[in-house]
Amino acid sequence: MSHYKPYNGPAAGWGALVSVAKNWLGSKNAMHNIRAMLKTNQDHGLDCPGCAWGETPEKGMIKFCENGAKAVNWEATSRRVDPAFFAKHTVTELLQQNDHWLESQGRITHPMRYNAESDHYEPTTWPKAFELVAQHLNSMDTPHQAEFYTSGRASNEAAFLYQLFVRTLGTNNFPDCSNMCHEASGIAMSETLGVGKGTVEFEDFEHADAIFVIGQNPGTNHPRMLEPLREAVKRGAQVICFNPLKERGLERFQHPQNPLEMLKNDSEPTNTGYFRPALGGDMAAIRGIAKFLWEWEKQALENDSAAVFDREFIAEHTSGVDDYLAVLDNTSWQHIETQSGLSLAEIEMAANMYRRANRVIMCWAMGITQHLHSVPTIHEIVSLQLLRGNVGKPGAGLSPVRGHSNVQGDRTMGIDEQPPEWLLDALENRFKIKMPREHGHTTVKAISAMEQGDIKVFFGLGGNFVQAAPDTPRTHAAMKNCDLTVQISTKLNRSHLVTGKNALMLPCLGRTEIDYQMSGKQGITVEDTFSMVHISYGQLKPFSPLMKSEAAIIAGIAEATLGKHPVDWKWLVEDYDRIRDLIDEVIPGFTNFNERIAKPGGFYLGNPAAERQWQTTTEKARFIANTLPESLIHKQISDTGEVPDLILQTMRSHDQYNTTIYSMNDRYRGVYGMRDVIFANEADIQRLGLEHGQKVDIYSLWDDGKERRVRNFTILSFDVPQGQAAAYYPETNPLVPLDSYGDHTFTPTSKFVAIKITPSQALDAA
Repeated sequence: MSHYKPYNGPAAGWGALVSVAKNWLGSKNAMHNIRAMLKTNQDHGLDCPGCAWGETPEKGMIKFCENGAKAVNWEATSRRVDPAFFAKHTVTELLQQNDHWLESQGRITHPMRYNAESDHYEPTTWPKAFELVAQHLNSMDTPHQAEFYTSGRASNEAAFLYQLFVRTLGTNNFPDCSNMCHEASGIAMSETLGVGKGTVEFEDFEHADAIFVIGQNPGTNHPRMLEPLREAVKRGAQVICFNPLKERGLERFQHPQNPLEMLKNDSEPTNTGYFRPALGGDMAAIRGIAKFLWEWEKQALENDSAAVFDREFIAEHTSGVDDYLAVLDNTSWQHIETQSGLSLAEIEMAANMYRRANRVIMCWAMGITQHLHSVPTIHEIVSLQLLRGNVGKPGAGLSPVRGHSNVQGDRTMGIDEQPPEWLLDALENRFKIKMPREHGHTTVKAISAMEQGDIKVFFGLGGNFVQAAPDTPRTHAAMKNCDLTVQISTKLNRSHLVTGKNALMLPCLGRTEIDYQMSGKQGITVEDTFSMVHISYGQLKPFSPLMKSEAAIIAGIAEATLGKHPVDWKWLVEDYDRIRDLIDEVIPGFTNFNERIAKPGGFYLGNPAAERQWQTTTEKARFIANTLPESLIHKQISDTGEVPDLILQTMRSHDQYNTTIYSMNDRYRGVYGMRDVIFANEADIQRLGLEHGQKVDIYSLWDDGKERRVRNFTILSFDVPQGQAAAYYPETNPLVPLDSYGDHTFTPTSKFVAIKITPSQALDAA
């Protein structure tokens, strides 16, 4: 039964244990799954199929969190979606079900082909499936008429084969999940530091004097991060959070592996300072901290007192500081205060916390990257760190905390619509073929191209593209324009049901399952958010003998399409060491890959910026000066002539990972049995003439003549700053305009959606 009851417990603790037990029993495969769970993130075990947070160096029986356990149990279910299931249900019928129900049906067991005449998926064979894909790819007028999407869960081995196949075909059309999450991080850090990855290692958290957590909810999205945050607080470090919502994981944490703490039902705080900026106001808040530091530095220079800046570091290692300081001088305090949503007293408090710390780590996630001005915001974060030399020393640095378990590794392997020249040169040198040099499509550009009828084939290596992408009805309609859609998947999701004229559903092994090839049991590798590369071995017998590994499916399609050019694809997948040997020859940092991955704990790829080696245009770390936006409201919002009722951010529930919804509950926010809800401040609810619990319709503002509306949502009074609202995705993705994306990134602005709210008309319309 759906209801709302505020949750008063801490993050993790007893609530997490109960949730894990329910998911474990609900998998209908409980006894087998114990093995997989206990071998998660262990040597010779499986790498967690959830988030990309790094593995703790310590040995221990349990090295997974609540949501990691959910990911394992969700994948390793005994429920099956087999030919009998598809004979019973038409695609039209299945489309009426919600996303949670679809994935709850279980694992896909057979390769299936959609029959448009009967509206059913029907079983096919692997050779027929491979040949169908090859026919469509080989009949295109140009390779650019295909899109090759990648989920962040694909292994390094599968991703390397995938990009080699697609580039041999002749295109860089690689829309991927990075386009929708951390694209701004890679761009901004490459411009300022010369590398698009975080500069810290796991151990740095043990030595930091201050850790800033900005626009991130680790309690749900990276729960294993809570332990180092609470340990930092316990040893006297500052943990400073910038988040409009009061997230439970950033307030207090109960360690489920601490018997005394559990028996006493105690918990420990996970922050020493909590600031609640306006949505989109983080750049102004960070600018304010930097401006305070600059004012104090000028006083130090005048009084010949101790420096606030790291002057030696700035002089030796940076460029552009004078232009940046001029921008600080020219930014008014009023602009900072108004746009940040914080008082100057709050900003000064945060600046003092930063100043008193000798070693500072800055962490962030999608609360920073899914805005119009995300790249300048991350420039600002980097500049703040450079002022005090907080890059390239122990206990300090920059940490964009990645989402899916191998999203960073996939980009390292070459899943990039704008590949660097060195990668294309290395591929050409090794395989003696020309590589395409034209930039390919991001996710947003791919949808636009499909919408215009320019794309004939869509290929999805994992994920749930049509639900993850913005502007849902528009994305669905675009997908239907394709001649063929192909989905490599473990479970049924909506992307299988929004088909082209032809469609294939190809079942693959999950991370939990043993991958047997001709040479025996195989391991696959992944890269975590700290640039550590781990090997992962499945622990459970494959659910169906007809499942293939992602690498084997890619190889089968590649051989059907290209023959044995430029490699013997099937020979490579007989032993994944052969794929890793190719990675060794092409990708920097992977020398002696097979030998190094055999060592417990994997190996560190390294990071030039962490060594203060700057691969930038100036060969130094760059201060990049940006003016603050005049307004956070996009021009195409203001051009509608309407004033938004609220600014909405989309987000996950606690029982959700990306578009995978484990249940209809959100324990930390007190929501049970429902997802069509919108959280708003009680004062805003009253201002709009509404009541807590009332059904409302929501529409978004964008000046393109299209209506974007979701209906029959329940509005809930919640501790949200006035003027803001929050709701779950993918349910509110229909409100995010396809053309509303970040400057330079094409990342949807899912954390800043201007909305109007009206009493629901659903019943009247019926």
